[in-house]
This record gives sequence, C-alpha cells and structure tokens, in this order.
Amino acid sequence: MKILIVSDTHRKDDNLKLVIEQNLPLDMLIHLGDVEGSEYQIPQWVNPECEMQMVMGNNDFFSRLDREREIDICGHRVLLTHGHSYGVSMGPEGLAEEAKSRGCDVAMFGHTHRPFLETVKGVLLVNPGSLSYPRQEGRQPSYLLLTAQADGTLDFSQKYLRN
Repeated sequence: MKILIVSDTHRKDDNLKLVIEQNLPLDMLIHLGDVEGSEYQIPQWVNPECEMQMVMGNNDFFSRLDREREIDICGHRVLLTHGHSYGVSMGPEGLAEEAKSRGCDVAMFGHTHRPFLETVKGVLLVNPGSLSYPRQEGRQPSYLLLTAQADGTLDFSQKYLRN
C-alpha cells in the first residue's frame, strides 16, 4: 500500500495538490487535521480508488470530520488524531499512553507542525509536519509517504518540499 500522510494544510492547498500529483496513484490519503474546509475538495484531487482517512483539527471549527479514528494498516492498529487533546505540543507521552491503552501500536498526529517519527512507550508516533506552515528548523513544508507491506512491514519516508 502506498499511503500519503499530511497535516496542518490550513486550506493553503497548492503544496498539497502538488504532493498528491507527484505521488499518484495512492492507496490511501491520511490527513491529520486542520484542513479547514478543504476536506470536500481533496477527494477530487486523488485517484478514484484512493481511500480517504481524515480527522478534525483544532482549527476545523465547522467540520463534520471525526475527532479521531482507529484504522488497520496491514495488521497494525493505528490511532489517527490531530493531537491537541493530548498536549502533543508539550510532549508525545500522553498520546503514546492513550494509543497503548486502546491497543494501538501506531499513533499518527499533527498540530505541532514539526515532523516526528519515534517510538515512545512502545508506540510508534508519527507526525508528517505541515505542508503550509512548517515550524521545524529550516521551515520546509513536509509530509510522509508510507509503504505498507502485507507482512506488516511499515516503511516511512519523510519528504520535504523546497521553498
């Protein structure tokens, strides 16, 4: 499976459209919140068979998206959340504990606008950063590509757009 993981696009969609175009076809697109209304357009930008998984962020005031989702990716139980409810700006431990308590071995989040890929308390925590307002050193828009194999192997590739 080829999965595009993005977050915090804040309706500044040019970079998202470019990343989608460069990576088609996709099996799944995961958006981890702060899409700000673009959730209605994004399905038109991907190939028809692409599965959409999107959750609400703290700036998605009028969204009908779920606050969180739990999905299966090649045998891995994955918690999708924006992360603000777990204080991820102060550290990822609370999210790791919540994911573990739900039986999830992977948790994907956004909110910090900084890429993150690390195992904490036995849970793989994944943040693609932001395609619109990056906050990490160098401030390059970022996203993740995940190649998931049927045997459960997950290969994450951190990607950056050049400004």
